Amino acid sequence: MSLITESMNEFVADIQKKLIGMGRPLIAEMFPATYLNTIETTVTPDENGVFVITGDIPAMWLRDSSAQVRHYLPLTKADPQVRLLVDGLVKRQAICIKNDPYANAFNRTGDHITQWQFRDDTEFRNPMAWERKYEVDSLCYPVNLAYHFWKAAENTDHLDDNFKAACVTILDTFEREQRHAENSKYYFRRTNCPPTDTLSHDGHGSPVAYTGMTWSGFRPSDDSCTYHYLIPSEMFAVVILGYMSEMAKEVWHDNALAARAEKLRDEIDHGIQTYGIVEDPDFGKMYAYETDGLGHYTLMDDANVPSLLSIPYLGYCKPDDEIYQNTRAFILSKKNPYYFMGKAAEGIGSPHTPKDYIWHVSLAMQGLTSQDDGEINRILDLFETTTAGRGLMHEGFHKDDPELFTRAWFAWANSIFAEFVIHAVTRSL
Repeated sequence: MSLITESMNEFVADIQKKLIGMGRPLIAEMFPATYLNTIETTVTPDENGVFVITGDIPAMWLRDSSAQVRHYLPLTKADPQVRLLVDGLVKRQAICIKNDPYANAFNRTGDHITQWQFRDDTEFRNPMAWERKYEVDSLCYPVNLAYHFWKAAENTDHLDDNFKAACVTILDTFEREQRHAENSKYYFRRTNCPPTDTLSHDGHGSPVAYTGMTWSGFRPSDDSCTYHYLIPSEMFAVVILGYMSEMAKEVWHDNALAARAEKLRDEIDHGIQTYGIVEDPDFGKMYAYETDGLGHYTLMDDANVPSLLSIPYLGYCKPDDEIYQNTRAFILSKKNPYYFMGKAAEGIGSPHTPKDYIWHVSLAMQGLTSQDDGEINRILDLFETTTAGRGLMHEGFHKDDPELFTRAWFAWANSIFAEFVIHAVTRSL
């Protein structure tokens, strides 16, 4: 039985018509498959809600699954079937968070042990977890989805006691990890793997000072942090803690929970502003990608979201914010070690994929955060020429030859491309 609804088909047809009017027939041709990719290929409703795999890996990432349905939110108010889809995902994510806030990805059932569980050494084995790489953004994304679902659908059914309990678990975890060395039992060791697949210092990560920020073991790429205060994820935490406070006040009428979220938000934000800003000789004041509070910084950006590029998209600042603009200029330059310029394209890649591979996710994010119509059109041009003739997005493609790419089935990339296209169409009206 197809999960595609009449309103989805109508929406797709309307965007296609507008794209053709903009002189973008190829993007119009690509749009239906990318917009519908999540619901056509990754969604499984079951007794625990809705399980959404990431694509070619049969597991549900809290991050990816949230991002994969974001472009459906505008339909949730009028379409009960789409509303049930997102409602089911939010409820499933709450179950996952309560099951294990340190896991980044989950199995649909706990009936089997994944390949990683044979290899990974962490404080306990969890049959529900596909992988236990602790990433701050994994706990931010479900709150972000639930909040924007509330606003789009004007409905609070998903903000039930179970989701509130998940929010309390998130607060507990973020507060504990403000003092990782003193308070946390979490560690992660994987053997016979690249260094980025495990944590240094016997699985506990490199040393950090107390800053008010909350510790993250891994980046949204699932690669280990070099320094464990990951600034884009800290910013995302600031945003969703504000959302959590608003939900606590307006939906749960729990002022104590709201105050707790606000206190943590302010502590993390103070840490960002105190420890997360550096002075670059060429670009001025800008945000570091990572820091440890001990004077060490990673100056770069990664294609995965949250990223420094995505700061306005996350809701942390306005697109014209001066420090963001300085940061953006840095990360879209050769000074960012993961900004690749080639014959076919230029854009941000990731240490998670081979050198010189640009990510479609980062190109879409560049467009979603741009205020320049010329830049947006250049990015649309790149999307027309970098899918290797498949009309679907990949993880990464080679800067000189788009026929060389990673992950042909990566639903997040398709969803954020569709979101960018909708943004570009709306902007042009």
